[in-house]
Amino acid sequence: MIKDTLGVSNFSKNSFITKLILHTSIVINIKKTYFRMENNRVKNIRKELLSDDWYVLNKLTFDYQLTDKTWVTQSRECYDRGNGAVILLYNKKKKTVVLIKQFRMPTYINGNKRGYLIEACAGSLDGDNEKDCIIKETEEETGYRIKKVEKILELYSSPGSVTEMLYYFIGEYTDDMKVSKGGGLVSEAEDIEVLEIPFEEALRMVATGEIKDAKTIILLQYAKINNLIECKN
Repeated sequence: MIKDTLGVSNFSKNSFITKLILHTSIVINIKKTYFRMENNRVKNIRKELLSDDWYVLNKLTFDYQLTDKTWVTQSRECYDRGNGAVILLYNKKKKTVVLIKQFRMPTYINGNKRGYLIEACAGSLDGDNEKDCIIKETEEETGYRIKKVEKILELYSSPGSVTEMLYYFIGEYTDDMKVSKGGGLVSEAEDIEVLEIPFEEALRMVATGEIKDAKTIILLQYAKINNLIECKN
C-alpha cells in the first residue's frame, strides 16, 4: 500500500489508478518552477505552465505581505508574449503620419463590430533589440525603409495580466523612403492596409473614437505635446 504526494492511499503499486495519479503528480511538479525575486514582500513564487500554443500562459502562485504585515497567498495568470516595439512615422513638411489598419480578433469578440483597428506600426522583438526590430517592422508593414529612429518611452502594455514591455519610437519619413507597398509578411498571413493621414485628422479620430488603440493614442498625444508637427490648435 502506498500514499502518493497528492495524499491518495489504499491503492497497490500495480494499480492503474495509482499509476495515473502518480503520473499526474509528476507532470504537475515538472511544470512548476520555483524562483526568487528581489522584493522581500513576495516569496515562494510557483510557476505552472497552462498553455504554450501561441505564446506562454503561466499561473503564478505566491505569498505576498500586505501593508499591515499580514501574509496572504495569491495567484495570477500571466500571459508572456515577449516584448515589443512600436513607432509613429511622421512627416513635418506634409504634416502627416503613417498608420496601419488590420483585423484584431480579440477586439472583434469584445465590441468592435468589424474587428479592424487603426494602429501605429508595431511588432514583437523575437530576439532582436528594440531598434532593429522596429526598423524591420516598419519596412515590412508600411514599406518605408527608415534608418533614424528615436526611443521615447518604455511602458508595460497591460500589467494586470501581460508581461510585455513595449518600446515606443518616433521617426521621420519622406516619400523617397518608400521601397515597397508594405502590408506585412505573406508567410505570416498578415493583411495590413497602410494609411497616410493628416496629423490633425488622426487627432480628430482619437477624439471621435475611430482610433481606439492605446499605444497609437500615446504616440499621437506625445507628438502633439512635443510639437513634432505644427497644428492649427
